[in-house]
Amino acid sequence: MLEYLVLYDSESGNTKKIAAAIFSRLPGNSKDLIDINTDKTIPEARVYFIGFCVHRGTCSLRVSDFLGDLSGKAIALFGTCGMGDSPEYYKRIEQSVSAWIESDNQYLGAFICQGRMPQKVRQKYEAMRNEENAKQMDYFIRNFDQALPHPDSLDEEHARVFVDNILKKI
Repeated sequence: MLEYLVLYDSESGNTKKIAAAIFSRLPGNSKDLIDINTDKTIPEARVYFIGFCVHRGTCSLRVSDFLGDLSGKAIALFGTCGMGDSPEYYKRIEQSVSAWIESDNQYLGAFICQGRMPQKVRQKYEAMRNEENAKQMDYFIRNFDQALPHPDSLDEEHARVFVDNILKKI
């Protein structure tokens, strides 16, 4: 059994980037970094760092199913979210995803940061924009533009600090 497993689901590369930062901060050699969508067998670990990209305020079914199957483990979550750089919104995402963790596990906390979105999302906002929803679509477009450089080096450093804090808990 591994000491640490960093398991992630990443569509655009944002969550993979944060997963790599987390993995690099974990001590020792008893660790692995795995894309949940791989055909590779997922090994058992004592501590899981489970990453996800956010869609409609939560994680993918693959991640929620994996979380629901864990028992007696220490679990930390991390994710990337294109929509908004809002601690309140991130807290709602954390609550939504952590709800899949069974009570016999030790939940250690979550780190969520902004991530860039595909260009087709901005094009969709532009195409949807009309007189009635202009204010909302303009907000979405501004948010899209602000998310473009993320996750950046500061986000990666915050992820490493998150790992330091988790290691102090266990």
